[in-house]
Amino acid sequence: MTHPTFEALVALQDRDSAIARLRHRRAHLEERAALAALEAEMAARQSRLADATPRRDEAAAAQKRLEDEMATAEARIAEIDKRMYSGTVSASRDLQAMADEVKHLKERVSTLEDHVLEAMEAREPVDAEVDAITAEQDAASAEAERLRQAADEAEAALDAELAAELAARATDEAAVPDDLRSEYDRIRPKLDGVGAARLVGNQCTGCHLALSATEVDQLRRQPEDAVVHCENCGRILIR
Repeated sequence: MTHPTFEALVALQDRDSAIARLRHRRAHLEERAALAALEAEMAARQSRLADATPRRDEAAAAQKRLEDEMATAEARIAEIDKRMYSGTVSASRDLQAMADEVKHLKERVSTLEDHVLEAMEAREPVDAEVDAITAEQDAASAEAERLRQAADEAEAALDAELAAELAARATDEAAVPDDLRSEYDRIRPKLDGVGAARLVGNQCTGCHLALSATEVDQLRRQPEDAVVHCENCGRILIR
């Protein structure tokens, strides 16, 4: 039968291992990892959007300049037509000059219409690119918010568990004698958080290595309250 002092030490070790597992889970939440990966994708996508948006705006501005020029020419044609047919201009030379200007303007309008169509065709793929990236960003933002919320909830649940374990640890710690607890606290940080392990058969459950038959026999002969260590890893062995 294991001495009560060492049973208390095992309980403390089990508690510390549970606390370590909770802290590890909190530090390595799948939701946080997924969120970090998603945010990296969003940052790269934002860079693409920052490149595409000025190109879209430049194409839109070029189209508008052409449309504005075409609207100005059409307004001038309408103005000249109104004067020509208003009866206020009677000189044939003036009428001919006005007719020539209208002809020139209509040719210009025709050319501008072609350019506007070309500008629209050039703009279309850039508009589609910006729209697609924006849609992807919107969907990613929604997913990021979902992951954030899920991570916050998971962290809150783990924090509650951790608080309960830490509170219980104080009770477990008080049951271990000061000198034994000091040795345990000294060993534990050096050995992956495990300062005490059971001896099962001839194997240490801390390092999972077998002890020699001679060593096991010597350990069995020690008093129940004697502090013994694994010859392989140096952990306190609970017999």
